[in-house]
Amino acid sequence: MGYLIIQVAHLNFKMETFINQLVYFGFFQSLFLLLVFLFSKKLRKSINGYIAFLIFSLTIGLIGRIINISEVFGTDFRFIAFSEFATLFFGATIYLFTRSSLNGKSFVTKDLRHFIPGVVYIIFVVFVFILPSNEVIGARANSGELQRTITLFMGTALAFNITYWLMSLNIFIQFQKKLKNELSYSVQSRFFTNFLVAIGICLLSWTTLYFLSIFGDQMIERNARQFIWLGITFIILLITYYGIRSPELYQIAPLIKPKKYAQSKLSNADLDVLKSQLEVIMEEKKPFLNNKLLKSELAEMLGVSNPEMARLLNEKVGMNFFEYVNYHRIKEFVSLAKTDKAKSLTFFALAQEAGFNSKTTFNKSFRQLMGSSPKEYLSNNSVE
Repeated sequence: MGYLIIQVAHLNFKMETFINQLVYFGFFQSLFLLLVFLFSKKLRKSINGYIAFLIFSLTIGLIGRIINISEVFGTDFRFIAFSEFATLFFGATIYLFTRSSLNGKSFVTKDLRHFIPGVVYIIFVVFVFILPSNEVIGARANSGELQRTITLFMGTALAFNITYWLMSLNIFIQFQKKLKNELSYSVQSRFFTNFLVAIGICLLSWTTLYFLSIFGDQMIERNARQFIWLGITFIILLITYYGIRSPELYQIAPLIKPKKYAQSKLSNADLDVLKSQLEVIMEEKKPFLNNKLLKSELAEMLGVSNPEMARLLNEKVGMNFFEYVNYHRIKEFVSLAKTDKAKSLTFFALAQEAGFNSKTTFNKSFRQLMGSSPKEYLSNNSVE
């Protein structure tokens, strides 16, 4: 029995040491990124300001953990409370970061309202956990008041962050739809997919542990929270790193900003004429061979406005811009596959000749339109 207790204690010590190392690593990484943001004018342009603010908040929280771990000022638990300062800034900042990256909306003064709950939360932490004496906090802990207060505010923080995560997810979904209405090619948005999924997993884990702590061991959520927040910290550090290394990941909003035109009214007959003209353009000029073709560019070729082109595709063609252009690219691919040139090229090389810039987009579009893979289709429709 004594041996088992020693082994458990040793395991706990190793786990605590590992967590402490992660805290130190996260702190120095965040400090480094803040210094980059402050002193490198070139790199500062590539870091989203909202993420810089979030890293600053996380750094404050990690400072509290560093002071507690190092015991510079003793073992006062109050320093751990600093780590809660970023709790309600997190969700709002993620939302504003996603909005600015995908919708191109820059910061305005009224956006500060999103941070009001975070400021109120910090004031709460200061007056409830930091300023009261040990005797007062001890009395609250013994009466159960402290645990009830923590449970209430952790639940509020969870609800707040989940709401903003859902708002961020909605922006991303709407952005994906908008892409297909304006672009004929694939944009690398996998980063945001992975980013939002990772944040969602962290929040789901936190929510699960929160309810387990309510109906079971109250220490479960408290002990696991540090792992969740370390996970979130490293996600934030990772996106900042990629913001420095590949800033184009965040700069995709300008791609889908169509030119503004005055709205005009077209009759049903006008739309029929335009549809015929559009088909002639697609057959003779083959604008779809441009693998970065924009809807505004095709509208200009047809001599109509961007909204009129959208109406034409929606009412007379029954496809969005992305589907329509790739439909013609697939037709071109099938034609090229029947030529002698196809014998020396791979399927994707032929697809690139037809205007595709992504193998995934080509395969997915082909299967949706033809009901089979390119290989299966060409095998079943071979021409001597």
